[in-house]
Amino acid sequence: MSTAPPTTSPATAPRRLPLAGVLRPGRPSEIWFKPALSVVVSTAPPNLTLLALGRLDLAMYTMAGSLCALYTHNRPYAARARALVRVVLGMLGGLAVALVAASLTGSAVVLVTVGALLAAAQKVLCDATRVGPPGNVVLTFVTSASLFVPQRLAQVPGHLALAAATGVWAWLVCMAPGLLRPHGPERRATAAALKAAAACAAAGTDTGRARARAAGYAAVQAAWQSLLSTRAPSRTRRALERLVVRAEVALAAPAEADAGRLRALADELRGTGPVPRAGLPPAAAGELLGVEATRPLRARPGPLTPLAARTALGCALAGYASLALGIGRPYWALVTAASLYQANITLTWGRAVQRVVGNVAGVLVFLAVVPLAHLGPAALVLSCLAFGFGAEVLISRNYWLGSVCVTPMALLITEFAGYRAPGELMKERVADTVVGALVGFAAALVVTDRRAGDRVERALAAADRARADAARLLAGPDPDPAALETARRALAVALADLRATADAAAGEWWQRALPQERVVLTEQSGHRTLAATARRQGLLPQRSAGTETEDARA
Repeated sequence: MSTAPPTTSPATAPRRLPLAGVLRPGRPSEIWFKPALSVVVSTAPPNLTLLALGRLDLAMYTMAGSLCALYTHNRPYAARARALVRVVLGMLGGLAVALVAASLTGSAVVLVTVGALLAAAQKVLCDATRVGPPGNVVLTFVTSASLFVPQRLAQVPGHLALAAATGVWAWLVCMAPGLLRPHGPERRATAAALKAAAACAAAGTDTGRARARAAGYAAVQAAWQSLLSTRAPSRTRRALERLVVRAEVALAAPAEADAGRLRALADELRGTGPVPRAGLPPAAAGELLGVEATRPLRARPGPLTPLAARTALGCALAGYASLALGIGRPYWALVTAASLYQANITLTWGRAVQRVVGNVAGVLVFLAVVPLAHLGPAALVLSCLAFGFGAEVLISRNYWLGSVCVTPMALLITEFAGYRAPGELMKERVADTVVGALVGFAAALVVTDRRAGDRVERALAAADRARADAARLLAGPDPDPAALETARRALAVALADLRATADAAAGEWWQRALPQERVVLTEQSGHRTLAATARRQGLLPQRSAGTETEDARA
């Protein structure tokens, strides 16, 4: 086995923060309409009922449960049922803490502190369980706003009951599509893996192919997670597994893959028709499908401690700064700070720019629609529903586009309990956004993630071990098929984890130099071994024995 010299990138002084591309719209999510329709269906009946009863002041509590319908649309229905229950319980738990705190104290400083701690806990739990999108931001929005609503302790059970009832309704709304297309999420995840493999096969340059290959392995791992999150195997799931294997094989040897055929297979997964055949050798497919219990599919949680510290400190300081400036709604600054924190400083900066631009544009939209919304309570409710739909339509294209709709919706929600002067609301929103973004980003700079380099070294070691295990099996005369498949899967997972870890570390500040060249060389040798393993399994045309051995050991 050849080893690369321990070269490193230059010392990591502060990098230039990018502006180009931060606001560029991307392709919309393929399922943008699902959360958009779900949030309308889950929000409309409770709000219209409150409108008929003349109690729109209770809409904050019903929306706490209704907004849970934004979650888990990418999960298979069996896994979605469990995950959505946890989301609803998490929403109720955070809301309970916020309402009890609001009923026990009127100190704004104490309430901001409670909100910051809740935001940090929600960030850690959402990242650890990978619940999202939209992650922790919706939970923090609800709980932070609830902290500053006048509350009596005796009212808390009733308000929580409203949230629980609408949470049950949101659960039913999210589960209902399963009656028509029970394998829809798994089919979409498999199609995404095939499309990513096709993009890798069609990439024209080495750099483009390396980037597309990393995205492809991430999509493949997401597809396996989706397929294996359902405990009971089925004929449809078995057929989808073979297609994911087809995508893996294409990523192992993209030069030999048929990009057009991969796209055609992905297109055939639309609707509810039969799952197309993967075109794998029958014997090889049988071996691959016999070892699902040994597939190392669950990646380790990310660096949650720095994120938790950044969130707690940034949210608290943003709220305190808002109070010191006398703006009046510190929870807006708190939520702005909570929405910024991503995997590293560079991504956090991008989110800060998107948040400020989107909120300022959203304030201008609010100014344009507020005369219509003030025609009456019904117009106010319908406007909020329209903006809720628009936010989910746009947010997958770019965060700032979604914020253009979220901002007026949030401003209109504050008027459920009574109209306010638009100019005052707009001034407070812009001021809190700027304060939250500046203070929140400053907290990210102060709380550094100095262990990012350690995680890269561990990921390199894991990838080296996985490649060595696969190479050892290939060197044998007759490797066990199950062991060979397990080794191939472990190597694919290790390479995907290495790329994700290296990308996250590359955007972090104030750390030691990263071994970028070692990462690239490890990836190259690992992909050659993956290709050799696929050939030994009969998934690719065989080369000469000498060439295969050389590829495995390179």
